[in-house]
Amino acid sequence: MNKLISESSPYLLQHAHNPVNWYPWGEEALERALREDKPILVSIGYAACHWCHVMERESFENEATAAIMNEHFINIKIDREERPDLDHIYMDAVQAMTGAGGWPLNVFLTPEKKPFYGGTYFPPVKAYNRPSWTDVLLSLHDAFVNKRADIESQADNLVQHIHQSAQFGLPSSLDVHIPREELFTKSQCDTICENILRQSDTTWGGFGRAPKFPQTFTIGYLLRYHHTWEHPAALQQALLSLDKMLQGGLYDQLGGGFARYSTDERWLAPHFEKMLYDNALLLDVLCDAYQLTRNEIYAQTIQDTMGFITREMTAPEGGFYAALDADSEGVEGKFYVWSKAEIHHVLGEQAKVFCDYYDITDEGNWEEKNILWVRQPLASFAAANGYDAPVLAAMLKGCREKLLAVRANRVRPGLDDKILLGWNAMMVHACCKAYTALGVEEYREMAVRNMDFCLSSFRETASGQAFLHTWKNNEAKYPAFLDDYACLIRALIALQEITGELNYLYEARDITEFVIRHFSDEAGHFFYYTIAGQNDVIVRKKEIYDGAVPSGNAIMMQNLWYLSVVFDKRPWADRCVAAVSGLAQTVVRYPTSFGVWASQLLQFVKGTPELAIVGKDFKERMKEAGKWFIPYRILIGAEKNIPEMPLLTDRLKENETLVYLCKDYHCIKPVSYIQEIINLI
Repeated sequence: MNKLISESSPYLLQHAHNPVNWYPWGEEALERALREDKPILVSIGYAACHWCHVMERESFENEATAAIMNEHFINIKIDREERPDLDHIYMDAVQAMTGAGGWPLNVFLTPEKKPFYGGTYFPPVKAYNRPSWTDVLLSLHDAFVNKRADIESQADNLVQHIHQSAQFGLPSSLDVHIPREELFTKSQCDTICENILRQSDTTWGGFGRAPKFPQTFTIGYLLRYHHTWEHPAALQQALLSLDKMLQGGLYDQLGGGFARYSTDERWLAPHFEKMLYDNALLLDVLCDAYQLTRNEIYAQTIQDTMGFITREMTAPEGGFYAALDADSEGVEGKFYVWSKAEIHHVLGEQAKVFCDYYDITDEGNWEEKNILWVRQPLASFAAANGYDAPVLAAMLKGCREKLLAVRANRVRPGLDDKILLGWNAMMVHACCKAYTALGVEEYREMAVRNMDFCLSSFRETASGQAFLHTWKNNEAKYPAFLDDYACLIRALIALQEITGELNYLYEARDITEFVIRHFSDEAGHFFYYTIAGQNDVIVRKKEIYDGAVPSGNAIMMQNLWYLSVVFDKRPWADRCVAAVSGLAQTVVRYPTSFGVWASQLLQFVKGTPELAIVGKDFKERMKEAGKWFIPYRILIGAEKNIPEMPLLTDRLKENETLVYLCKDYHCIKPVSYIQEIINLI
């Protein structure tokens, strides 16, 4: 055993019995590096990472390789999901050195924690145009001993590069009195759409070439853009992207839920890990698509994915687990794939039509096995093959249930059962949207239960606004990061909209004030990723890109805008305007990297409909809002006037429940039902 044996992270525990003398990131390892004047090897990955497992088997479990590592380096293992702050810093360094990144991330540091060399996967022998891991270790040891000055110079240059990347937004001379219609224009929104469509795959959906990621923020922008200005090409590409993902192997055709990304352009072959955040973000955009189109396929996919979350990703305490591994029994995808013989054995006479529909062949469609995927939508497949579509759908459903029952007896992929605050908050938001779109009471109950768990289990102190990042075995640890707070605030806002409980908004306001005090940059526009006073990072970064998860800065700007209206906090609105304005040119040019920011820019152009409902039936009226796709809305309600909230002040009329539509500090005449004013929103 090594020093990882006392950790709670499943990823770190996977390495606890390696012959490598791994340490977790902390004072013991860092002080030893300084004391012995040895370079530090930081190896970063996560439990569901396929290539992390490969490198472990090939190198970290090898006694001879481990001996080299132990003799010449202080070896630290990091779970990137526990310490995304460290991952961001050292990923930036490796990308600056090599032009590429990924996991496993292996980066070498001076004893002062400064990076000087790094890469991703290294094979045990020279291959794939990559040096062997042992060659890397020995050459770096030699360089550290004999070319120390060069090492220190390289490290200082990299740290300076990382520092400079965090300086955007300083200083700013934006005049907040410039009208928003001059700062943000329809022309900008048009160009964003054009630049997105330029990158679109109009055959298989998605954007760019393989590997393909869902890019839900980009799809969400296209849906909103079409809703605002009726742009058929935007709608078509958004829906094509969703449809092809739903038909592909990226989506688990038997059990629901989505894998992280596809290795090919057709969405057939994923890396099979299932991450909580991907499923939350895809649920968000599927709810938008369903409200906009009323396509029942989207509704069914929402229900099946929520079923997967309930069945496989929910802890008894109420939290949501982080991820399911790509591998089982040491083989990627083994849990999910089938041979044709297995299908025939389980389904008998129904196997032929099932195999035809899901592209099951003797030779297999992926590595001599079969991934279930849909090459032709059910209606057209039924018409082409002489089947009655409803009868075929019922038969296929029965077949899937039989195969799912058989699959349940296989050796399951590993479960990363740590619970992360930000990812849980994303899932709460998805539960709220699923309830809004479909009205299933279970989804609201899931959201409330999880939020209760988060507010009680992640708080640093019982009554404070400081939170921790990760929870397992009844213990929360590591100061929460900006993403955690931003997503938590957004989830609290969404919970108020589906429950009518204003205490969620007060909680969101108080946490926002905490974030402003402890995360703000010097100009007061953007936010640092780490809290003030955290001293084990070499630089406080500011993350603005919308990557696999949304930028904490982007989500915070949405939160500030919403709460500025609810609580009449003009400085929060000004801050949002200043941040988006400062990035607008970059957002317009590179929208697929700034999807959430692009959506906020579109909101400034379109406007924010403010729906305030007051009276004894306010909760029923709030629920009715889910019948329509109303992006960018603010929706609040109460049984009586609430003086602290301008939208709920002087609204009550005795024995009536009234709906007020306001925008830019003026309201129209109240009505009794939202449908009476839907055309004005």
